Amino acid sequence: MNLIDSIPVHHHGVDRAVNLYTGDLASIPAHEAVDVLVVSAFPNDYLPTRTSLIGALHRVGVSVEDLARDKEVDLRSFSSCWLSRPIETPGMHFRRILCFEPAHRGSAPEVVGDIFRSIVPFATGTPPVRQIAMPLVASGDQGEPAEAMLESLVDAAAHWLAGGLTLDTIKVVLRESDATPALRATFARAKERHASAVSVPDAAVERDTSGRRGEAASRFDVFVSYCHKDKAAADQLVAALKAHRPSVRIFLDRLELRTGAAWQQHIFESLDASRKVVCLFSPDYVSSKVCNEEFNIALMRHRDVESGVLLPMYLRTAGLPGYMRMLQYEDVREGDSIKILASAEKLASML
Repeated sequence: MNLIDSIPVHHHGVDRAVNLYTGDLASIPAHEAVDVLVVSAFPNDYLPTRTSLIGALHRVGVSVEDLARDKEVDLRSFSSCWLSRPIETPGMHFRRILCFEPAHRGSAPEVVGDIFRSIVPFATGTPPVRQIAMPLVASGDQGEPAEAMLESLVDAAAHWLAGGLTLDTIKVVLRESDATPALRATFARAKERHASAVSVPDAAVERDTSGRRGEAASRFDVFVSYCHKDKAAADQLVAALKAHRPSVRIFLDRLELRTGAAWQQHIFESLDASRKVVCLFSPDYVSSKVCNEEFNIALMRHRDVESGVLLPMYLRTAGLPGYMRMLQYEDVREGDSIKILASAEKLASML
């Protein structure tokens, strides 16, 4: 692969990058090895066509169709992606495949952020995901304009890295063609836009001796992340918190996704301004893109802050993804008022 250009991204003193290459993703060299290779597909359609990355992988012995039959994690219900089990084909310099197959064919900026939402739970897993590579997803057989797709990918990648996504490098790889000069110019314009982008200043962040962040000065004590269908339980929790701590500062809102926005900056800023994030897990929470956006951004902070950030409450029985089940939560099923009040008292004592 040939490195063309790079956008440096800084987050709390850590240097990361979005890199642009030309090359063949089906033959990644050892020195450019990645943990996850992203491919795109129509829903449940993994036909190895002549011009697609799925087709190129099939020709070197990696069948996306076979991997799809035994997925490691399926996140398509809310973030358009599934993650494969480890790749066993010899000579491949990627560990897994993340398949991007949105059921909703919205505009590129509207759907591309799902790739990064899907990566969040695995970025600090075991083993951690540190490097990912991807083509111009959805710009081949799926027909999205290549320049619009590149601009959306780069904007989303840079914003997620600046927001705390713990990847070292995101590699966007072009197939050499007559369109390459125009795509290089698109990347260069994106680089200019992001040159002055800065995350929370290091001076505002406390760290322990291991380098993990402590809690920075916050405008809110608690951010309550909930689905509108669970508003009654959220209101009960807030009222109980205020009864125990009248001075508590609570952020309670139902933030909406803005059509066409690859990165929900307003959600990140609100979450970053809160000491703790309480998530009310329920079937509607799990299926809500907005709630998952809030949870994943909070999860990035939770793993980066010494004392943790997330304080989940299991409100109603749901098929929780593994990375939600792994967190310690308060069990208040099925919306048990007495348990909600007890959990509110416990939370108030921690603030």
